[in-house]
Amino acid sequence: MEHYKKKEDSNMVFGIHPVEEVIKAGKELEKVFVQSGLRSPQISDIVKHAREHGVPVQFVPIEKLNRLTRKNHQGIVVFVCPISYQTIENIIPMVYDEGRMPFVVILDRVTDVRNFGAIARTCYAAGVDAIVIPSRGSALINGDAMKTSAGALSLINVCRVENIKDTIDFLKASGLKVIAFSEKGKQAIWQADLTGPVAIMMGSEEDGISEAYLKRVDNHLVIPMPGDIDSLNVSVATGIVTFEVVRQRLSNG
Repeated sequence: MEHYKKKEDSNMVFGIHPVEEVIKAGKELEKVFVQSGLRSPQISDIVKHAREHGVPVQFVPIEKLNRLTRKNHQGIVVFVCPISYQTIENIIPMVYDEGRMPFVVILDRVTDVRNFGAIARTCYAAGVDAIVIPSRGSALINGDAMKTSAGALSLINVCRVENIKDTIDFLKASGLKVIAFSEKGKQAIWQADLTGPVAIMMGSEEDGISEAYLKRVDNHLVIPMPGDIDSLNVSVATGIVTFEVVRQRLSNG
């Protein structure tokens, strides 16, 4: 029987010197994995750089790194981001300056890369101005995500933020209605006015939207489901919601 090696992610870089070179080249890091207990000035500098730029750092057993690559990783593996993150504080004023109403999607801890890629594809098709994700607990933007997005991740604005609460407050202060969607919502999506500046929030595949965020949003809506299943895949639900916004805006002229 012929055995095939798992292909390494093309955005993965390992070893102290290669990682230092990536940072010197100004590449954005997506995630950093460091061997637990490993200490060195170079590793400390890399970790410091990552944290200063809001990049998640995980200290993991060596076995985790060995699963990522069988080559000499020297206790550190990083993933280079294939896209350039944008700043939501810059995007919203720019959209207003263009005479348009901002349309934002906030993803709370959506971790499946294919779901994330599919959501990006849908959002780009629906004319969403930006996707907001947390710096920790979000899907890794890798080759699978890029492929599933059919190129949309290279075209749509993605904003990685340290604090979703602060982003919600900023969006509300900027005139957007922030609306959460889940099966626990009290009002049907079709009954709400989504024609103005809006940010829709979708929750994680496991446990939905964090309670702390639900307390801050302007409204909490539900997609009515007459069948026996009371929840949808997050990418499917995002598609329904984003195109309901499109439908209402087109109907409103």
